[in-house]
Amino acid sequence: MEKRALGKGLSALIPEKEEVHKNEIIYVQTGQIKPNPFQPREDFDDQTIEELAQSIKEKGIIQPLLVRRKNDYYELIAGERRLRAANLLNLKEIPILVKDVTDLDSLELALIENIQREDLNPIEEAHAYKFLIEKFQISQERVGEILGKAKTTISNILRILKLPQEIQLEIKKDRISFAHGRALLELEDPNLQRQLTQEIISKDLSVRELENLIKMRRPKTLKRRMQLSDREPFVAVLEEELQQILATKVRINKRKKRGQISIEFYSPEDLERIITVIKGGLIK
Repeated sequence: MEKRALGKGLSALIPEKEEVHKNEIIYVQTGQIKPNPFQPREDFDDQTIEELAQSIKEKGIIQPLLVRRKNDYYELIAGERRLRAANLLNLKEIPILVKDVTDLDSLELALIENIQREDLNPIEEAHAYKFLIEKFQISQERVGEILGKAKTTISNILRILKLPQEIQLEIKKDRISFAHGRALLELEDPNLQRQLTQEIISKDLSVRELENLIKMRRPKTLKRRMQLSDREPFVAVLEEELQQILATKVRINKRKKRGQISIEFYSPEDLERIITVIKGGLIK
């Protein structure tokens, strides 16, 4: 039978540890629960919170919130969506399950709940892993053990944070997928990554189509290194400068007194952008 700790002041709202037995559900005032500072979820959709609130209004809170005691309040471990929905309904009391856990345990439990429910987007998941590793000085292997995932899975998710922030935002918005992002990591040029991201969105490219584009546009690394070793150093410097200015692949083929400059574009709009940049430079 559920125990309600109500009506007897703060001591009744927050019982002593010995009063709360293992797996015992108690009820406390909603205002006595504070958010989890280790919450891995960064974005909460208002519509889904409203839908959850409607469900709670009709059926009540079926699963208690997981919390731990902190001084004179409870700190949430898992269940922030339920807490937000309860606040939206102005509920006076809410069921909780109290755990005596460390900061590390709190983050682990919050991560496990979110991942099991598939509530985290890939960027949130990667940030949570990164925080777990850096804050608590644990290895990727240990993160995998905690979450029941292979180390390679953890590594692949963490790698997504190497993409430019704009691309990470597109993944968070679900405009491109994690698989798209992982494919983009095959390229070292952030500008080319950005260009392909826009193509993914505008042309609704599949991952396979993106991979084919990357194969066509990926520099031939080994061949390129061999060519660079036989070239005058200033030519490579000029190429790099032009690539930065034009935000596209540029190649200078220099012979004794003549040569060619090759500038790549990937769509009519891209060509127009490059011409505008060149014209702007000439006018200056």
